[in-house]
Amino acid sequence: MSDHDALNAISPIDGRYRRHTAPLSAYFSEAGLIQYRIRVEIEYFIALHALDLPQLPALSDDEVAALRAIYIEFDAAGAQRVKDIEKTTNHDVKAVEYFIKDRLTAIGMEARAEFVHFGLTSQDVNNTAIPLSMAEATADVLLPALQQVRDDLSERAEQWRSVPMLARTHGQPASPVSLGKEFAVFVERLDHAIAQFEAVPFAAKFGGATGGFNAHHVAYPQVDWHAFADAFVQEELGLHRSHPTTQIEHYDYLAAWCDALQRIHTILIDLDRDVWHYISLDYFKQKVVAGEVGSSAMPHKVNPIDFENSEGNLGVANALLAHLARKLPISRLQRDLTDSTVLRNVGVPIGHSLIALNALHKGLGKLVLNEARLKADLEGQWAVVAEAIQTILRREGVPKPYELLKALTRGQAGITEATIRSFIQGLEVSDAVKAELAAISPHNYIGTTGG
Repeated sequence: MSDHDALNAISPIDGRYRRHTAPLSAYFSEAGLIQYRIRVEIEYFIALHALDLPQLPALSDDEVAALRAIYIEFDAAGAQRVKDIEKTTNHDVKAVEYFIKDRLTAIGMEARAEFVHFGLTSQDVNNTAIPLSMAEATADVLLPALQQVRDDLSERAEQWRSVPMLARTHGQPASPVSLGKEFAVFVERLDHAIAQFEAVPFAAKFGGATGGFNAHHVAYPQVDWHAFADAFVQEELGLHRSHPTTQIEHYDYLAAWCDALQRIHTILIDLDRDVWHYISLDYFKQKVVAGEVGSSAMPHKVNPIDFENSEGNLGVANALLAHLARKLPISRLQRDLTDSTVLRNVGVPIGHSLIALNALHKGLGKLVLNEARLKADLEGQWAVVAEAIQTILRREGVPKPYELLKALTRGQAGITEATIRSFIQGLEVSDAVKAELAAISPHNYIGTTGG
């Protein structure tokens, strides 16, 4: 896409953010969908020849290579040719069929041309081409981007494993934590969510006009068409074949895929907001990029725009995924056309997801730990060691230790190290226990980081 085209694109995923989403074009653009349809039609045509039907003698290796070259070498000129045919047919899959028949004539196989799209309805092609494109885009583009962010977080979790940080529960100071542990929380959440996401099959429908192989069976009743379809869809295309079906795929697995991706996005939104708050607390500085401007009015600003960009795009993606998940499994009787209209947008939330992941990766790479600020916050919140003290006093059998510490600290301003030390010295416990209590500070009361 030229700069001019990008400037005139209606959607930002094909305009402003084109540099991020370009890898998805091969899977979800109109040309990409046409190529996947051609691939399904050609592979089906090849598979028919393996049935030893009298009208379809075995293909030579050279013939198979020539057939596969039709989709492997498919280019912009081919895509335009299909669209030109569609102007006459007003049917996108029929245009693909005619395009392939023209190519068969060009390679000397016109005598077999009527076995292109033999017995099929358009959804046998669409409901295999689209999940195939989704499976490959997920493996080739989306999962690597997710893994990159996951690894970014894992690296920072290890790097900051021993850095103490004041926790905030309900927005209020709470028992200190390890900064690295807080990042490790997101690693653990992502690992589980990604595993669930990867476990969802990419399902396809392949069964003729209304799912019963009516046309196939009437022409060749001796063939076990369901066994043929299972082998073709599952072994050749690597998809899960849904059966029985109506004219279309159930989309239940696709809905589960959308839901699983939404959960991943929700975890990342949570991360974006947490890091945004850490930046606002000055726990992190951000690397300054020469020439960048943070505000048109305030020259000093270095805004957390990468995390805000990520959060916004993840939200848009989730809104679209939610609609796909709720709408696609519903179709009137054996089929209405609403699924086709909606399914054309399946690449859009993936585009927003990829933009968000790239922004998050960039933002994480710009974080610079401001350890002095973390230490200052901890030093100003000596009240948070009250939990530790009252717990040890419980162990020692001191009456009502929680109430003692509550009276000392709850809602009280100006709780300092001296306040705590004075309290400890006034306790009726052994010198060894007093020494144990005195060794506790907001800087070392971070529990165990595990691992």
